[in-house]
Amino acid sequence: MSNVRVLATDLQFPEGPVVMPDGSVVLVEIRGRRLTRVWPDGRKEVVAEIPGGPNGAAIGPDGKCYICNNGGFGWIPSRGAIMPGAPEPHEYIGGSIQRVDLATGKIETLFDKCDEHPLKGPNDLVFDRHGGLWFTDLGKRRARDMDVGAFYYIKPGMKEIVEGAFGMLSPNGIGLSPDENTVYVAETPTARLWAFDLSAPGQVKPREVIYRGERGKPIAGLGGYQMFDSLAVEASGNVCVATLISGCISVIAPDGTIVEQVPTGDRLTTNIAFGGPELKTAYITLSGKGELIAMDWARPGLPLNFLNK
Repeated sequence: MSNVRVLATDLQFPEGPVVMPDGSVVLVEIRGRRLTRVWPDGRKEVVAEIPGGPNGAAIGPDGKCYICNNGGFGWIPSRGAIMPGAPEPHEYIGGSIQRVDLATGKIETLFDKCDEHPLKGPNDLVFDRHGGLWFTDLGKRRARDMDVGAFYYIKPGMKEIVEGAFGMLSPNGIGLSPDENTVYVAETPTARLWAFDLSAPGQVKPREVIYRGERGKPIAGLGGYQMFDSLAVEASGNVCVATLISGCISVIAPDGTIVEQVPTGDRLTTNIAFGGPELKTAYITLSGKGELIAMDWARPGLPLNFLNK
């Protein structure tokens, strides 16, 4: 790791970092049930208390922060850390997509279902250049069964939601290729990265089915006991996936080649975002340690729509 700086500690399972133009980082604390702003001097400011389980964050075209709310996790101790893994808790409130005014902390719930299908555990999200919002739904796990996951698209204007693809196994991280012709989705337990070709904004292109109705193409999978979490994309098109258990960021080329795995020192490495000069600083959430760190990155990140302009 190159020039690692610890920016914040004592965070309660941080996720969804968003590097703001002023150098601060907005992130969610899933276990803390809040949206927090970390200032460059290390000061932490609570933007909003969010019931359920705020799980991912992104800045929209209106300058507000959009949140994936998983509805609440069950938590278990694991080798000195507290991590999600217990069955769906009694206080689970259902999944939703929410919007938070960063100036006032006001929270709005925009969607809690697609057609007649309730959202179970929204996880990660990304805006396209048109103002549409892609997001994954991990689903929920219970004592002896679990949901089949999906990802969705909210059309520009935030009035209509459509299904991208259903039938995935715990879809987690989501991102767009630089030309926005491909949406990438990472499955957690399989450590598999999928690519879905788009025919138009919000529309997954039909393709020949590989086996059981898949609409995407698996471009990479890791061996051993590793799991994928959230992701970010480099300007080159490489996909950087936070990788659990092995504790690293896996960098995967669009053709599926594993470019490198950058160790982080925390087996609960959950997300990555880019900021700083030329977007060559990686901001990474170490959820086991409860830290937000920054480190020099070998290649620039992809500018995010409505943020890194």
